[in-house]
Amino acid sequence: MASGYILNRGVLTLGIHCQRVCRNVSLSQVREKKRWMKAYTYLMAKKLKLEGPPPPKPRSQKPHWDYHAEVQAFSSRLHENFSLELLKTAFINPCYLQAELRRRQGLGVDSEITALVLKDNIQLSERGVSFTKSFLSDWCRASFPILPRDGVESVVRHLASSAVVTDVARNLGIEDLTMSADCPVPDDVLHSTFMAVIGALTESSGAEKTGLFLRDFLGTQLIGKDLFDMWTVVDPMGLLVKELTKRSVPLPEPRLIRSAGASTVLPLYFVGLYSDKKLLAQGPGETLVAAEEEAARVALRILYGYAENHRPLDFSPLQQHQQPLIQSISGN
Repeated sequence: MASGYILNRGVLTLGIHCQRVCRNVSLSQVREKKRWMKAYTYLMAKKLKLEGPPPPKPRSQKPHWDYHAEVQAFSSRLHENFSLELLKTAFINPCYLQAELRRRQGLGVDSEITALVLKDNIQLSERGVSFTKSFLSDWCRASFPILPRDGVESVVRHLASSAVVTDVARNLGIEDLTMSADCPVPDDVLHSTFMAVIGALTESSGAEKTGLFLRDFLGTQLIGKDLFDMWTVVDPMGLLVKELTKRSVPLPEPRLIRSAGASTVLPLYFVGLYSDKKLLAQGPGETLVAAEEEAARVALRILYGYAENHRPLDFSPLQQHQQPLIQSISGN
């Protein structure tokens, strides 16, 4: 009885003590977001929907930008010995000079003061275009010696096209260093800037280094690329007959190998081309004519050494036997 009384009294005393402590403690509610954040976020989202996203700004107008250091880093990152003055000139486009001159004149400054002592990259770009086409033509002939002239020209045209060059230029970071009147940089301006960089590298390091640069960054764009995606052949069977006639090989004979779903809306035919009782190639198609054309394209790829299992392209360092090729290019 006494022990129970003492226990109840202890519990009561502890409860009174806890009440006194809780009265002295002030509880404050903590929210993850402020009360004004919801209204502010709603207004900003509504403004973005009405006005659209803000116009893009070039990297040079953003904080923490040192143009001279970025140009030096570009040269070091590519492991190339550029002349910094030539490299800076390669990034200056005529449209930027015209826009900058108009902007300064709009501020009401004297025309003598607003004159820009800068040189554009037109000459470097022209030299880069000439060297690029010359080197790529010789490199493609050396890599695919059996490919006819039309095929070589189509491959070179693809590698020097605006789509391929601008994609390589953006991945190399040339777009951030390009001085252009428009942002983002248009494809034609970026293409011209890349060619100017090639011209600057030619004058700085010579033809051999520039050829390696083009081979490593433009030549690699052929990996996984189909020949007839670059070279449009209207009559593949006629071209195959012409090539086999040059080699004194019997003309191909198309034969239906197998088919599936001939009575459905999605038929599939496999046509094989035989020459002297030997299978040259086979190809699929939704019709017999389409299958025959595809088989002719497969045979042409094998004939020109551009099949899926062809020998990998040589991207190793230049050897002694490749020196005359570079010397012939530099002499042009």
